[in-house]
Formats: sequence, C-alpha cells, structure tokens
Amino acid sequence: MASSGTYEVVERHVKDKDHKKDEDKGGFIEKVKDFIHDIGEKIEEAIGFGKPTADVAAVHIPRINLDKADIVVDVLIKNPNPVPIPLIDINYLIESDGRKLVSGLIPDAGTIHAHGEETVKIPVNLVYDDIKNTYDDIKPGSIVPYRIKVDLIVDVPVFGRLTLPLEKTGEIPIPYKPDIDLEKIKFRRFSFEETVAVLHLKVENKNDFDLGLNSLDYEVWLSDVSIGGAELSNSTKIDKNGISYIDIPITFRPKDFGSALWDMIRGKGTGYTLKGHINADTPFGAMNLPISREGGTTRLKKNKEDGGDDDDDDEE
Repeated sequence: MASSGTYEVVERHVKDKDHKKDEDKGGFIEKVKDFIHDIGEKIEEAIGFGKPTADVAAVHIPRINLDKADIVVDVLIKNPNPVPIPLIDINYLIESDGRKLVSGLIPDAGTIHAHGEETVKIPVNLVYDDIKNTYDDIKPGSIVPYRIKVDLIVDVPVFGRLTLPLEKTGEIPIPYKPDIDLEKIKFRRFSFEETVAVLHLKVENKNDFDLGLNSLDYEVWLSDVSIGGAELSNSTKIDKNGISYIDIPITFRPKDFGSALWDMIRGKGTGYTLKGHINADTPFGAMNLPISREGGTTRLKKNKEDGGDDDDDDEE
C-alpha cells in the first residue's frame, strides 16, 4: 500500500514537471516569435519599407475611328521603399453595365524605382465589331458607359506579393459615319475649258455626340467621270443627330463630260459619286471619319444673274 502511495506522489511530480516544461517551451516559442516580429518592425522602421500606392491618373483615347478605339490607361505608382520593386503582372478588364468588352494580361511590366514613382501606360484596343457582334443592343452612333478594372501585382520586401486593385469609369463612343448628299451644283463661272462651281452638300450626323468639323477632303465623280477633288478647311459644328450644309468650291472642265454635261444643263439629273474624309473634334478626341455617297442624283444650277433659277427643288 505504501509503495502504491509513493508511486502516486512520484507520478504527480513528474506530470507537474512535464507540464511546466511545456509551458516553458511554449513561452519560449512565443518569445522568439515576438522577438522576430520586433526585429522585423525595427528593420522596417530603420530601412523604411512600406506598401506602394497606385491610382488611375488618366484615360486617353489617342486614336478612334469606325473600326476601333485605341485606349491608354495611365496608372501612377509610388514606391516608398529604399529598393526597386518589380511589377510582376497587370490584369485589366473593361466592362459596360457588367458585360465584358475586353480584357488582358501584361506580364513582367517593369520595375518601380526606389523612393520613386512611375506612370505605367496600359494600351488597350477596343474593336467595335467584337462588341457589336456580342451585344446586339450596342448600336453604331451610341455612347456606352465603361468601367476599367486594373489589378497591379507587385513584390515588396517584408510584405511579399501584393495586389493593388484600381477602377475608373467613363464613357466611350461607338462612332457612325456621317451621311452625305450632294444636293446641287451651282455655277460661279462657266466655260467649256474651265468652270468654277460650288457643291452644295448636306451632311447628317448620326451620332449621339457633336462633331466639330475641322476639314474635309473629297473627290467627286459625275457619270463615272472624275471632276476632281480638294481639301477644305472649314470649321463647322454639326450637332448630335443633326444636319448641316456645306458649300465646297470646285473647278472642272465640262467638255470632258461628253453627253452627261448636256443632260445636266437641260435639267436632267445625272448620277454622282462622292468619297472623302471628315476630320472632326468630338468630346472623346479627334476623329477621322469616311464619307461616301454612290448612286445619288444631282443637277447643275446656274446663279440667277446667269439666267438660272435658284430654287431648292433640285433632287430627283
């Protein structure tokens, strides 16, 4: 019985001792962790490590036409650390009303200098056919809202790999080419060798945004005969979904037209083709838009002082 009691006492003593060892061991590990954490903080404070910051500084549309828009997203990244940090990846997404328009990945995007800042340019090509083929409700001439989402993945000492999420909203147009009509041709000076005339053009803007016309280049054919072309610098505003009229001077040789000339002089309409480009300012930047009209009909009209009438009933 005595030996049994002694055994019990010894067992409790051993258990208590083991428990104390575990406590001492756990406390030691925690102390080591705290020490390492403190050392890390001291190093961070001494060397000056910190998390980088980023912001979408601007969104540019340097080029836009009927086929696509070239978009450049400027992202300003600031590195507060004493060492350069690598920009590992850039993930980007452009969506409209929650629907993806375009996305992509740019790997190994460069390095941000120590204690410096860099503007990283993210080029994006927005192809309109891809959008119109995917979403039937997005029509040419419309303006669609967009949201740009960018994830910058950087590798920072002490912190490790970080993701910096960014967003920017705005609007982008889906341009539509203007409709053009050669309503009439008026004489200014007439001879078979050289005639000076004015082309009276009707230009219809089918877009949901204004066009600030800066210049227009064109070539005109009457009855499949080119009467020439030129470039006109003329500042004219064409309101959204509006109509404007432009007078374009032109010089040509009527004797080159053959029987088509006499048909026009006798008041008969003749077929024409007009092709060219309009350079216009828009709220989204400059656009160079094609203009064309084939198979139209027009007439030659003399000024009143030349004995002709000047009414507006000139189309057939």
